[in-house]
Amino acid sequence: MPAAASALVVVPTLGFLSLLYAARPATDTTVGPYRLAAVRAALATGAYAVLTVELLGALDALALPGITLAWLIFLIVAVALAELRRRRDPRPVTPLDRFRAFRRTASRGEHLLAGTVLGLLLVELVVAVLAEPNNYDSQTYHLPKVEHWVAQRTVEIWPTVVDRQVTMPPGAEYLLLHLRLFTGGDGLYNLVQWAAGLACLLLAARIAAQLGGGRRAQLLTAFLVGTTPMVVLQATSTQTDLVTAAWVACLATLVLDGLTRRVTAGSALALGVATGLVAVTKTSGLIGAGPLLVLWALAQLRLGRTGGQVGRAVWRTGLASVVILLLAAAITGPYLARMTEEFGHPLGPPRLRDVVPTQRHDPGSILVNTLRIAHTALDTPLSALTDTPAGVVADAPAEAIKGGARLIGVDPQDRAITFGRTTFPVQSWYPDEDRVAFPIAGALALLGGLFALVRPRRISSARPGTLRAYAVTAAVTLVLHCSMVKWQPWGNRLLLYLLVMALPLAGLWLDALLRRRTGGGTATDRPARRSVAVVLAVALLAGSALAGVLAVSYGFPRRLVGSGSVFTTSDWDTRFLRRPQWADEFTWAADRVRASGAHRIGLVQQVDNWEYPWWLLLRDDTGGTGREIVALQSLVPKRPPADPSSVDAIICTGRPADCTKLVPAGWPIEWNGHVAVALPPTPR
Repeated sequence: MPAAASALVVVPTLGFLSLLYAARPATDTTVGPYRLAAVRAALATGAYAVLTVELLGALDALALPGITLAWLIFLIVAVALAELRRRRDPRPVTPLDRFRAFRRTASRGEHLLAGTVLGLLLVELVVAVLAEPNNYDSQTYHLPKVEHWVAQRTVEIWPTVVDRQVTMPPGAEYLLLHLRLFTGGDGLYNLVQWAAGLACLLLAARIAAQLGGGRRAQLLTAFLVGTTPMVVLQATSTQTDLVTAAWVACLATLVLDGLTRRVTAGSALALGVATGLVAVTKTSGLIGAGPLLVLWALAQLRLGRTGGQVGRAVWRTGLASVVILLLAAAITGPYLARMTEEFGHPLGPPRLRDVVPTQRHDPGSILVNTLRIAHTALDTPLSALTDTPAGVVADAPAEAIKGGARLIGVDPQDRAITFGRTTFPVQSWYPDEDRVAFPIAGALALLGGLFALVRPRRISSARPGTLRAYAVTAAVTLVLHCSMVKWQPWGNRLLLYLLVMALPLAGLWLDALLRRRTGGGTATDRPARRSVAVVLAVALLAGSALAGVLAVSYGFPRRLVGSGSVFTTSDWDTRFLRRPQWADEFTWAADRVRASGAHRIGLVQQVDNWEYPWWLLLRDDTGGTGREIVALQSLVPKRPPADPSSVDAIICTGRPADCTKLVPAGWPIEWNGHVAVALPPTPR
């Protein structure tokens, strides 16, 4: 891609920054005014990105010229709005002013918290820029779907055996698509999740402030989010869980604003857009969005009752709810319409509808599922010490869960509450982006939520009612998640949206723990109690910081040091760190295909095979594919696969039997480990 086209990626960035300025609240007395402005700008930018893809795709114009024109229009409008705001308002307190004030007034501890988070963010940014995308799911379906959209210039469904490419919500990949068209490659892909991680810690801190937390509580919250290993690792990835968590956090902070303010057209618009972006990114995020919207609706009705306008409040809340649903439908509707037309159901085929959601909802099954999810989320390195007393102790909870399940008549490996053929328990302590546990952050979130429920005034004397209501919402979300999502070895990343929702409760509780106690106890025991509290809090924070540093240093499959370091591993080998033996095999197959002069290549693969490397290897120097890649199998009922006789070469991965039955008679098949190439006897 020419450098001039790559430089166009700054256009949406400048548009976002302009909106950030224009979307500032009218007064600086608003809680976290610039963070609220960031929410508004992010929602506008995200919705525009999604709807632009849908519109250009419907016109078969999903290419660089159309995307460029769309973002230039966005930039012009954003700059115009920023100029109108500049003329209307006096000079506001800028983020630089706030930073200078922070430097003057913050304590050493607060400087240390902020410095640690900032340092981790910068290191993650380095890793995100240097590392090639190498997430397993991204190789299978996240990134191939982007390449299919580019090749066909539309988001219409295509024949494929990897049905997750066409059935999973595409919101995060839509954001990647813009970068792909602007740059011609995937060099900036990891920055989407990095930006989402930054948004998560800023918005979690704002939620803490909305719940009555001061500056230290907000810093503690940001620190806990920023040092959680799952957040650290996914911030350099092309997964989608941080993007989902960021949209849920946007919705949560807007809902908290709505607990004390009557709904306006602008707030209903923002809530609708946030809900739509959650839905179009990851369905599991709706488990958090639902309770949050119920909390908002109840608060709006309560405000009307307090003001003696119950009827008007019901009417306004009902109308706003309709607006929210319509906006959410406008964002996610085109995708759901495609699913319904293709599979007869908005959530896709039955196989995919049943693979993650639970099929049993009796109290015993829900309890067992909850305990297994908690065990995996709170796993520690002690579980790796299998032949030691510590390992025996670490194994005891899992054995107790399995034994207790049998006592109440629930199979602990029941497929109705267990993903696929996986088996509980698994070790999840290791810093792997797909399954790493978060024992410190998770335990603190549970403790913070518990104290917010039973003693909210001890945590936030300013807003105890709001704190308890939010804690109830988080608890309901947890119960719903454990009732609706099967246990699975990589289920920790599916909890990321809920963890970001709940960590403000942990930050508030830690802040309360660090405060001097003013009541209860005697004059002699208060200092002792306070010392124990401070030691406990510092130990937890130190452990969290250590976990974050280890995750970014040694995390897999992107790390700073050791085998596989982003500084010492080649770009191509980085992509295959999950399956290093495949790197040379894929290259060998692509060389054979290119040497044959084939233009139309058929793929034979299984539902979990890697497709994305073929798009890279068979792409020309200008960023196009250079060749046509088609599927010779299809699980999409209305999209038949290509005829094997219509292709110039066939590439197979996985089971030899699948390859053999699809290769035309007389075509020799040559295998190299996991990969095979079949070419016609005479070149076409």
